[in-house]
Amino acid sequence: MIDCGMFQERPYLSRNWDPSPVDPREIDVLLLTHAHLDHSGLIPKFVKEGYAGSIHMTAPTMDIARIVLEDAARIQEEDAAYKRKRHRREGRRGPHPEIPLFTAEDATACFKQFKPVQYEKPLKINDAVSVTFRDAGHILGSATLEFEINESGKTTRVVFSSDLGQWDAPLMHDPTISKGGDFVIMESTYGDRVQETPQDVDERLASVINATLERGGKIIIPTFAIDRAQDLLFHFSKLVDEQRIADVPIFLDSPMALDVTDVFKRYMFLLDDDTQKLLDSGKHPFHFRNLRMVRTTQESKQINTSRKPAIIMAGAGMCTGGRIKHHLTQNISRSESTILFVGYQSHGTLGREIVNGTSPVRIHGKHHEVKAKIERIDGMSAHADREGLLRWLRGMTLTPRTVFLTHGEEEGATALAKTIREQLGWPVILPEYGDAFDIDPSSDDRSTPLAEHNQ
Repeated sequence: MIDCGMFQERPYLSRNWDPSPVDPREIDVLLLTHAHLDHSGLIPKFVKEGYAGSIHMTAPTMDIARIVLEDAARIQEEDAAYKRKRHRREGRRGPHPEIPLFTAEDATACFKQFKPVQYEKPLKINDAVSVTFRDAGHILGSATLEFEINESGKTTRVVFSSDLGQWDAPLMHDPTISKGGDFVIMESTYGDRVQETPQDVDERLASVINATLERGGKIIIPTFAIDRAQDLLFHFSKLVDEQRIADVPIFLDSPMALDVTDVFKRYMFLLDDDTQKLLDSGKHPFHFRNLRMVRTTQESKQINTSRKPAIIMAGAGMCTGGRIKHHLTQNISRSESTILFVGYQSHGTLGREIVNGTSPVRIHGKHHEVKAKIERIDGMSAHADREGLLRWLRGMTLTPRTVFLTHGEEEGATALAKTIREQLGWPVILPEYGDAFDIDPSSDDRSTPLAEHNQ
């Protein structure tokens, strides 16, 4: 089994509480590509339901996954307690979210099954199957998986892209190009668009920040704790050093982001050449003047006692929970402030509602008129855009029999499928939730697509 993620979009949240569609006791090995919650978030529940095997991942992913799952457990417990209290006050009962999906004890229990793997070193699953983890360039420790399956004297190669990063992005190496295989399972998050380049980000950040500060407002940035927070620190350190933004406090109000930043510091040797050169010059991307690292709840509350201009980064990145909601309630109805989105906002999330222009929006049970200026910078996404995804595919020397497009909304996946068919001439399948497919290694004709078997 590859990844075991949590549903985070409102239409599908109830699936998190459903029994696993795959019997955990029938799985021999679980492979984790990276630590984002939509890839790792149901591991504690999966283990609680009976999975007893090893969970393999890179060492950085192991360190970050512990932070992510412990934080998710805490949020689950706090949210469940808050909703029970609110529902009692309102005289009603809520559905599943009144109970935590998993507890801190459940999260800790699964850690003993974590096993580290190294990039580029094949891991033997059994006599027939081996897998190699390669750097996906998405976040620290992220991996593309390449399988070799030997059956009846034939070798079948299956490539699982996981989430692919951008080329030339700060901190991360470029995605490793796979030589390809018989079957490619690939993400399609930005399959329908071309994003701003990372080189444009500094200019856009400086422009949005300075315009807001001139109005006397605050810049509120919903921030993913993994990678996005560290990318923002990288950009802000440069803008501060070059005096391109005004001299105001810059708050990173996310205990999890602080913990993940500490992991980045331990694995600086895995970051890209540009980062290494920056370190050699004596400039650390995570240390600069005006930066305030906020860990405690009391410190977080104090930020909102002042109306003075400031830059505030806080989680969650899609505004689904965490401290960002408190900063939004204080600023979303202030016309002088700006809500700046620097990452993907899924359908059904509060972040998507705000980006789409919904007003009022419901936060902590109350409705708030959206009067703040809403801005987006897409060049900071940790996902490759359409051109990046095609660049990864074109680098393959083996033509796949079938490409499966997953991990994308319908518009993105459909657009990318059309582009692949037209430009590369490869067969593409877009699976639906619950579809099953048999991989048949018997055919020697690489041009023959996989027959579809839906269950």
